[in-house]
Amino acid sequence: QVQLVESGGGLVQPGGSLRLSCVASGSIFSIDFMRWYRQAPGKQRELVASITSDGNTNYEDSVKGRFTISRDNAKNTVYLQVNSLKPEDTAVYYCNALLRRIGVRYYDNTWGQGTQVTVSS
Repeated sequence: QVQLVESGGGLVQPGGSLRLSCVASGSIFSIDFMRWYRQAPGKQRELVASITSDGNTNYEDSVKGRFTISRDNAKNTVYLQVNSLKPEDTAVYYCNALLRRIGVRYYDNTWGQGTQVTVSS
């Protein structure tokens, strides 16, 4: 069994920062890309940032310069440093990874359960 577990969310004032973490655990052979999505109430889930296995990154326009995605391949972990937070960043943040389990030839698109980020004064 493979799972993604996010942590690091919380309540923060505008202008504040958080560091979100997502750990992939279980019988993992390899992980291709890792991504962070977010979903605000009443809105569709949107891609925030992604990182490939060799460290290439991409960001949604509204978070460029404020959010930084990184990963530690040895720990099967992806991070999202979120700075200069705004109320419109309030959402549930989900981790997503394309990973291959031991003994399996194909990749699975796997999701975490999400972590809540609330930006409010």
